[in-house]
Amino acid sequence: MSILIKTSQQIQKMRIAGRLAAETLEIIKPYVVLGVSTSELDRICADYITKKQKAISACFGYHGYPKSVCISVNEVVCHGIPSDKKILKDGDIVNIDVTVIKDGWHGDTSKMFIIGKPTILGKRLCQITLESLYLAIKMIKPNIRLRTIGIELQKFIEGHGFSVVREYCGHGIGKMFHEEPKILHYNTYDGGIILKKGMTFTIEPMVNAGHFQIRTMRDGWTVKTKDHSLSAQYEHTIAVTDNGCEVLTLRKEERELPRIIVHKNM
Repeated sequence: MSILIKTSQQIQKMRIAGRLAAETLEIIKPYVVLGVSTSELDRICADYITKKQKAISACFGYHGYPKSVCISVNEVVCHGIPSDKKILKDGDIVNIDVTVIKDGWHGDTSKMFIIGKPTILGKRLCQITLESLYLAIKMIKPNIRLRTIGIELQKFIEGHGFSVVREYCGHGIGKMFHEEPKILHYNTYDGGIILKKGMTFTIEPMVNAGHFQIRTMRDGWTVKTKDHSLSAQYEHTIAVTDNGCEVLTLRKEERELPRIIVHKNM
């Protein structure tokens, strides 16, 4: 397994790409409302990325993916394809996943939106999923075993009565969209990987309200929960530092999470 360690100059380029990805989620927020189609949201994101940011959507054309962002609603776990036919309804929970390429470097992030009046379950699922992401990020520092993060994520999520999707995971990222290592969000063998300064990767737990089993639709992209239960996901791109980590895709609204996390007892 070849894990690419980034230099400070390369991480600076990823910091720029990460900021653009986060900015896309910030600007789309006012448009994620009752009655909008997911294709309209995709169009707004695509225009912003290409025309305003002068950047590239990493999703568009990736292995044939037809849109610029992934938009996954309710029981869709990931890779939902925006459509004119998919109109957002009251109580829907919606994940928008954005990956931007700027000057050859990637920034990858996603968040949940709730339409209108949330259901109790939908709101709680989104909150626990966000808390699980923050829990994992706050653990990241050099010299810890990668598997430790998966153990704590699974324990936290299942402790709240939800389940962790097994088939999809976080990933190394940089000049390539998907690099080593795989970042598993549950307790399983990780190849003995120890985190090191300069590693860059995503944390992106996919959390189901029901069972963790999933199924892929005939379009080859859309992934849904097998039992039709709700699913939620949040994602950030992270760089490991000397004594903690930096969140490269932090949004301005996320005041409870520091951009730079320092572990004093290193």
